[in-house]
Amino acid sequence: MPAFPASPPSRTEFALQTIKQRILSGQFAPGEALVESELAHELAMSKTPVREALKTLETSGLVVVQPYIGVRVRSLSQADAIAIYETRLLLEPEAVRRSVARGVDSARARTALEEAQLASDAPTRSLANRAFHASLWAGAHNAVLTGILEGLRDQTALAAVGTWSRDPSWRGEADEHDRILAAVEAADADRAAELTRRHIAGFLERLRQGGATT
Repeated sequence: MPAFPASPPSRTEFALQTIKQRILSGQFAPGEALVESELAHELAMSKTPVREALKTLETSGLVVVQPYIGVRVRSLSQADAIAIYETRLLLEPEAVRRSVARGVDSARARTALEEAQLASDAPTRSLANRAFHASLWAGAHNAVLTGILEGLRDQTALAAVGTWSRDPSWRGEADEHDRILAAVEAADADRAAELTRRHIAGFLERLRQGGATT
């Protein structure tokens, strides 16, 4: 059968990805107003897909909607970042353990690490790192558990980019990722879970000590 070309993204998806990238790259600063009509004009589309994109970004925690004020890029406080990482610490190691025990394919994780190593900017690196983590817990076979972790992905990227701008710890974190992947490829579910726990706990400790203020 002939291969059919991939469908182009919908207007809503295009608006979503464009606005998200600008938030995570810092083009849209924390607290900055996002005006529907201005975004629609810039993206050469009606306000409806922009409105739908902003609703999705609100759900993922990247923007906040304030009555009578409008939509603004979310400003993560230190307490916000700590709460995000505390939740990951509670859930992610167990999700990784279950996923590895079920024989998760590590190819996606290795590709994500390669993309992170080649990244020329913090947002791209952070998104690749989030893809690495997601590929490891995706096979946990618990929709509630993975749904919560999926919901934290963008917020984690926002916290990581802001943190690296003050405390460029990503090189050490890359070494930790390599060790996690080695445990996954060895099908050692318990060790992969423990290394994931240490990895998240280390970042969380830096947040609590005030090394990261985002």
